[in-house]
Amino acid sequence: MARIDAYAYYLSTYGQNRPTRYDSHKKSDLRKIYNQIVKTNREAPLYKLSGEDEVAKFAIDIKENAKAIQNVVASLSDSYGDFSDSFRRKVAISSDEEHVGVKYIGDGTEKTTMENFQIEVKQLSSPQINTGNFLKNDSLSIIPGTYSFDLNINYASYEFQFSVNPGERNLDVLKKLAGLVNRSSLGIHATISHGTADTGEPASALNLTSKQMGRSSSEPIFTIMPGPTAESMQFLDLLGIEHISKQAENSRFLVNGEELESLSNTFTINDTFELSLNAISPEGQPAEISFKTDVDAVADNVMSLVDAFNHILEIAENSSTEATGDTNKLFNEMSSVSRSRRESLGEIGLEVAENGTISLNKEKLEAAIQPERADVTFKRLAKFKNAIGTKADAVAINPMNYVNKVVVNYKNPGRTFTAPYFSSVYSGMMLDRYI
Repeated sequence: MARIDAYAYYLSTYGQNRPTRYDSHKKSDLRKIYNQIVKTNREAPLYKLSGEDEVAKFAIDIKENAKAIQNVVASLSDSYGDFSDSFRRKVAISSDEEHVGVKYIGDGTEKTTMENFQIEVKQLSSPQINTGNFLKNDSLSIIPGTYSFDLNINYASYEFQFSVNPGERNLDVLKKLAGLVNRSSLGIHATISHGTADTGEPASALNLTSKQMGRSSSEPIFTIMPGPTAESMQFLDLLGIEHISKQAENSRFLVNGEELESLSNTFTINDTFELSLNAISPEGQPAEISFKTDVDAVADNVMSLVDAFNHILEIAENSSTEATGDTNKLFNEMSSVSRSRRESLGEIGLEVAENGTISLNKEKLEAAIQPERADVTFKRLAKFKNAIGTKADAVAINPMNYVNKVVVNYKNPGRTFTAPYFSSVYSGMMLDRYI
């Protein structure tokens, strides 16, 4: 395996990205992607990787950023139909992003009369928290032995069993329990709080926090019960994690004066707006949710495409030769998409630098989308969008086509067999240094 943990790098770098509706696909879409992989790899040679660590990071980076471009292209190709309408896609705006964020999630087909409204945040949603008793770190308050407790969540019960060994300290036991809960993946996150005991000695307590926010009934999100033995009952009483220190609460807010609730701080309205409640609003000062003007909306939509393009181009340009090889195939191919259109893009406000990155001249763009020039402008933007999308599709199908590698041998021409993942040791994010 490569020296870096590819899974850890992926999760730490891209794991927090929220999925969009463009990350889900129909069976027919997945079948099409699979067929493309098969076709791409049918004649692919066997190769060895050079510089496994750098190659691993580079492959993951370009794969994820190609997906980002695909999502932007998809969002500008929704149900709007006409190429000019796609770049006039609505863009929602909040007058107070500090307290309420907003994103337009419609596709142009929704039938709603809500073009603008006010929202005032009264309360944010919060999780349930159980806080245990503080136990002295360097003492052992628990008799060595085997204990158990039940964690009840979502109408199901899960039994946890563990042992306390001679020579362990209270802090060791708490760390063991926290790891046990976190590895269970039941939607409960365990942490340890540090403080002092009544005697002034260092002490710690176990905290359990639900990942679920808010609650739909008066019942707690989770409960903890001791095992059937007297020893387990005494242990849980000593630990104290069955006590709820903070109940889960729903978010509360006013929409045009009407009070509403949500389990989460992020929710949708009329399948048109995705709202994110960030902080409680000052009393009587609601945020105004509306749409940007036409030129601002076009500029935002163009910039979403430009930013995604610039990002993958910068990754390609700034990556080491160990990752890209001397030719830097990805940088050359991506930059040629913009540099070959430098003059035509410049006329409509997209100014192309020597390295292919693009900056937006909003004044030029505003003049270019005036009625007498709009048709030509939007045709150019649509062609540019399609060119970027086509290149992103190729990168996403086989990112290993762009990394530094040494060809070992080619398949026998005309007598190949179907081996869809033969050429891509990236598959599953596994990079094997020994192939």
